[in-house]
Amino acid sequence: MSLFEAIILGIIQGLTEFLPISSTGHLTLAGKFMGLISETNPEQWTAFIAIIQLGTLASIIIYFWKDVISIISSFFKDNLVERKSYKMQSHDSKMGWLVIVGTIPVVIIGLLFKDDIEGAITKNLYVIASSLIGLAIILLIAEKTAKFKKDLKQTTIIDALVVGIAQAVALIPGSSRSGTTITGGLFMGLKREDAARFSFLLSMPAIFAAGVLQIKEVVAFVTPDMLLNLIVATIVSGISGYLAIDFLLKFLRKNSTMLFIIYRIALGALILTLLQTGIIQP
Repeated sequence: MSLFEAIILGIIQGLTEFLPISSTGHLTLAGKFMGLISETNPEQWTAFIAIIQLGTLASIIIYFWKDVISIISSFFKDNLVERKSYKMQSHDSKMGWLVIVGTIPVVIIGLLFKDDIEGAITKNLYVIASSLIGLAIILLIAEKTAKFKKDLKQTTIIDALVVGIAQAVALIPGSSRSGTTITGGLFMGLKREDAARFSFLLSMPAIFAAGVLQIKEVVAFVTPDMLLNLIVATIVSGISGYLAIDFLLKFLRKNSTMLFIIYRIALGALILTLLQTGIIQP
């Protein structure tokens, strides 16, 4: 991997992590074109993606730093210092519980299917193309049936659990973490911007855990040159991720997700066409 390729991958990771179009799908497609994915050791590619995602984690923390600090401080105050019942806790403290509940499904599924997630099947472009199109259709249904009445203050434990299950679905490459969680939020009646905000907050524990779990894998194959590329890709992903967060929140205040639905279907169809013509391999 060259430094230029690392920069390109960092840009792709940052932009597509938060837009509902699948970062894993885009990175894997780019990796296939660049010849960077090992057929014998596909887990290295999974580890690389997990590490550069830490850059996007940093972008979430920086963008929402006031919210993050308030949620953490309020959670500890209401649960450890004053020990209030859930109903009596502040909104920020409750948000801490919602993030915890929403994270449980992806932790369970991620640990149960860790080998499959790291294996070759999750780098298969047929799987990615099918997921891109399938989630687009589900997101379209959510757009057509959603009530768009709830904001974050009205989000319940059940809402968080449903969105959390949706996040677990994003372990299938091509689904998109932000895509599945925003879809789940819309089905539960959240407004688009609030669904996106909860999606971003919910992604923090999962991204952090995935990155930490893959550090050992990265250490096993990284070289000094590769380490530089990894660092650069991570920093670039953080910068582009910050810009993507800001763009999506502002975009969803006045627009639907239809643009992303069309893009997902078009990209999925293009990948399937390229596969059928033999231009790229699965």
